[in-house]
Amino acid sequence: MKKMLITLGLASIVATSSLVAKTTIEIAYPYPFLFKHVHELIKEKFEKLHPDIEVKIRPGAENYEDATQKVLRDSITNRMPDISFQGLNRFRIFVDKGLAIDLAPFIEKDKDISQQGFNESMFAAGRFGKKVYGIPFAVSLPIAYYNMDLVKKVGWDVNHLPNTWEEVTEFSKKVNDLKMKNAYGMAFQWDITGNWLYQALVFEKGGKLLSDNERNVAFTDGIGRNAMATFGKFFTEAGMPNRARKVNRADFINGNVGVMFDSTSDLFKVSQAVGSKFKLKTHQFPGVIYRYGYLPAGGNGPVMLTKDPQKQKAAWEVIKFWCGPEGSKVVGQKTGYMPPNQMGAKALVAEGFYANNPNNYTAVEELPLMTKWYAFPGDNALKITEVIYKAMQSIADGSEKDTDKVISGMAKEIKELIK
Repeated sequence: MKKMLITLGLASIVATSSLVAKTTIEIAYPYPFLFKHVHELIKEKFEKLHPDIEVKIRPGAENYEDATQKVLRDSITNRMPDISFQGLNRFRIFVDKGLAIDLAPFIEKDKDISQQGFNESMFAAGRFGKKVYGIPFAVSLPIAYYNMDLVKKVGWDVNHLPNTWEEVTEFSKKVNDLKMKNAYGMAFQWDITGNWLYQALVFEKGGKLLSDNERNVAFTDGIGRNAMATFGKFFTEAGMPNRARKVNRADFINGNVGVMFDSTSDLFKVSQAVGSKFKLKTHQFPGVIYRYGYLPAGGNGPVMLTKDPQKQKAAWEVIKFWCGPEGSKVVGQKTGYMPPNQMGAKALVAEGFYANNPNNYTAVEELPLMTKWYAFPGDNALKITEVIYKAMQSIADGSEKDTDKVISGMAKEIKELIK
């Protein structure tokens, strides 16, 4: 009996010490319709290899702006997650506010980090000076989604899809001329988070949003004005209706849209939803085939927020696994995003993923044009995003048809916000 009690006591001590040793890391993330299953799969893989770390996943934020606002609110009440997956253009806010933890010391101590597929191009996305505050987890670029059944129906050459906005307009008119019920030629998902596709229109021709010293606006030049004029022509010449992103997406899936311009991020879900309704083919973003400029890299990555040294060690293991080969493979297989980790990407190629999924390879072809998703400086970054959104909305709803006037008004407001 005494021996049994001793044995039970030892077992209790072991169990208790095991519970005490386990570190819990809370992560927050955006876009649950894209990433909920992805994070759950990676969590399952991670915890099998790291039984001493438990990962708790908070409910997903609606979009990148919502994800940023939630963490900023939580910082006031000391309820921040240990790790927050933020849009690549939102790393800067957490750096400016002193909330993000520098990852450079963890990177430097991890001697085999390069052997795990990490390289300087990954660290560059979150590098500010000599410090690294975030690492990309999933990367996307803007592409075109074509309904090839409608391409054939209007008599367009299936082997030479539109490569300029003028050709896109011509194609869109042809679809509109079919007079099919509920059908329209094109959808440009301009209301996507962070003015991402507006940046694409500016950057593809080599334009900028702010001057190099970030004290003046730069989009009032010819390139910037042309970008907004091009956007205006989607409605006035190509006959694009003013519809929200979710509506355009549903219409495309149902076979009612000739071409949709959107992120690669949605490719997996859209492909699943389209199924056998029509043949889906992706194509490069118009204009980039001529290599005039660049395209903003969308996507998100983890920012470490916990200030607890013990939790930081565990949080680094989480970040490293999520952004490493295993996490990257899940991202590539279960979304339309590209894995930034070299080993993860090479594994997908070796396993024949891109050969079997050519639509996913379109964005890979655009990789040489990839540049940073621009983040506005200072505390007014989110307000500036809203200014651009409202300016584009005025064109989309037809309340303002003079795009030069829109640019001038937008510039005036943003100048005040970057002072």
